Amino acid sequence: MERIDKVVAPLKSRLQKQTDPERELDRILDHPSLRSFRQQHPEYPREMYRRSLPQLRQMVTERKHCDHCPGLNQCPNLVPGYRTELQGFGGYLDLRLAPCEKRIAQEEEHRRKQLIRSHYIPTDIIQATFDQMEWDSGRADAIEAVMDFCEQFESGRPRKGLYLYGPFGVGKSRIAGAMAQYLVRYGIDSLMVYVPDFVREIKESIRDGQIQRKLDALRQATVLIMDDVGAENITPWIRDEIFGAILQYRMVEKLPTVYTSNLGLDELEEHWAHSDKGGIEKTKAKRIMERIRPYVEVCYVDGPNRRLV
Repeated sequence: MERIDKVVAPLKSRLQKQTDPERELDRILDHPSLRSFRQQHPEYPREMYRRSLPQLRQMVTERKHCDHCPGLNQCPNLVPGYRTELQGFGGYLDLRLAPCEKRIAQEEEHRRKQLIRSHYIPTDIIQATFDQMEWDSGRADAIEAVMDFCEQFESGRPRKGLYLYGPFGVGKSRIAGAMAQYLVRYGIDSLMVYVPDFVREIKESIRDGQIQRKLDALRQATVLIMDDVGAENITPWIRDEIFGAILQYRMVEKLPTVYTSNLGLDELEEHWAHSDKGGIEKTKAKRIMERIRPYVEVCYVDGPNRRLV
């Protein structure tokens, strides 16, 4: 039977190595993150690191977690999605939190989603991008005009919005959705609204008193995209009190508006001249159009009906 001291001695020796502060400090300072930090701060003496051993332990532990990252939802760090970094303060090394790459990417994605709002717009439309789109001859000019519109935000604000019109299914809404994605590059918020469904919602909102809040959202968006305008069931109240109020505000505040439609501007004016009771109100329709015609560049979009492909 072995003597007890022969068994205990190796264990004791290993324990001493593990608990010896100087050995532990050497081991921690050999971590790549600490080696890099020491190269950046040669003025910090070893004693400063020795006094800050608990902070160094935490930093190295969290860096090891990051090296084998299980994902944000399972992050084992003290604050999920963040890792500690060192900074000198009062003769000690203190810790500050910094977001990791995955947290930064998540926050950027959240920011993008906050900038792009939509109402009754299918997901595939609002998530469209120009690099996924066919630039055929029927819509290349419109796409270039839309991209130019977005790029003007780099140095200010476009003087005019856009009016995209053409036959059914040629991709007008998809171009507008891609524009909303492109505007994110310049930090510009947009709101894309499918007009026929929005009109139905407004009519139903008379009872719940939410009309003003919904109108304010359309009035105040930096870029408002009115999709499929002219396909709604028009009434004098919708035309004058809803569209009129929205467009008047945006005209005064110089906020650009983008439209997609199957109708040209003259056809849209004729559509808005008709009331739901069969009357004709050309003057009121013309008044609304005066808030559109001078403030848009008109782009015709053509091509095959891609809904049938």
